[in-house]
Amino acid sequence: MIPLTLGTTLHPLVLPTRADAGPSALLQAYAEVRNRSILETTGRTDTQLSAEELLPVLYSTSASVRRQWFIEGAGELIGCMAVDILQDDDGRSAIGVIALRRAFWRQGIGTAALARLESELRSAGVSSLMCWVEHHGAGDDMLSAPTGFGAVPHDAAAHFLQRHGFVLEQVERASELRWDARTVQTLELSRDSAQAQASEYRVVQWILPTPPEHVDGYAWLKSRMSTDAPDAEMGMPEETWDAERVWEFEARQAAKGFVVQVTAAQHIATGELCAFNELAMRASAPDDITHQLDTLVLAAHRGHRLGMLVKTAGLLAWHERRPGSARVITYNAEENRPMLDINEAIGFAPFAYEGAWKKALA
Repeated sequence: MIPLTLGTTLHPLVLPTRADAGPSALLQAYAEVRNRSILETTGRTDTQLSAEELLPVLYSTSASVRRQWFIEGAGELIGCMAVDILQDDDGRSAIGVIALRRAFWRQGIGTAALARLESELRSAGVSSLMCWVEHHGAGDDMLSAPTGFGAVPHDAAAHFLQRHGFVLEQVERASELRWDARTVQTLELSRDSAQAQASEYRVVQWILPTPPEHVDGYAWLKSRMSTDAPDAEMGMPEETWDAERVWEFEARQAAKGFVVQVTAAQHIATGELCAFNELAMRASAPDDITHQLDTLVLAAHRGHRLGMLVKTAGLLAWHERRPGSARVITYNAEENRPMLDINEAIGFAPFAYEGAWKKALA
């Protein structure tokens, strides 16, 4: 137990030895306060997870050392804090989040929790702390990204982050596609047009786990997300993916209860996988929201409309598998105009904006 402010304390969250042991009452409460904070902050439920879904993703992996704490006040959980210390740069970078119920804002609790988190990270050798925060509000008081693309409202979250030394580096757009009578036709026309301009490539597709013949190619594509996607000055480390990391990713998705479809473009002459798109949702909820995860075209293969090809082919196949999912959501950097152009052409519309923030701890 670590005192924060008068009447509030911070506690390390102790996980069960095995993820399949099931969530304890404490884990249930942790998931509930996490979900309530998200709802109060964003007004949405699309990123909420049950305790059973959340537990598998709280454990450390070969790529990330993960730690969590809960904040207690008046005998109940009022917030939570989590950090991922990334191992691809030997633990120098971390991604953190502090979620606090709205009723406990502006009481110094978040400030005290952040100070404790920064102390822990400095002791662990972390020199860069990153976070992604959804911002709300309207008017003239906006913060522009230094990339020149996008802005976020100067809301309470932005004031908090700036006051504590964080710098806005990038703005991300959250977009949604809602299926209607015209969506399938639009996607089919766009897919056929893209395929006609990508005659040297074919579409290959699978549901995780990845077939053995595609594991190495899929691992390479996943690794390029950290180098080829716009990163502004966030300084995300280059990720190293191999078969073991792919299997670890797949096991975590399965343990969380999610089904994931991968659609890739394969260069016919060489067999190389050159672009990919991922779609995911709860396996047990056929009418749930679909999450579009990673989408990427390798730099050497751009200019052949492969991004449009894998997105449209993936969405059409997914709609056949999961016709009850009426909404697809995705996130893109505002400066990633090639991907946003594709999204807008096939019917995605923006519904929220996130700021990507960074603080130097060294």
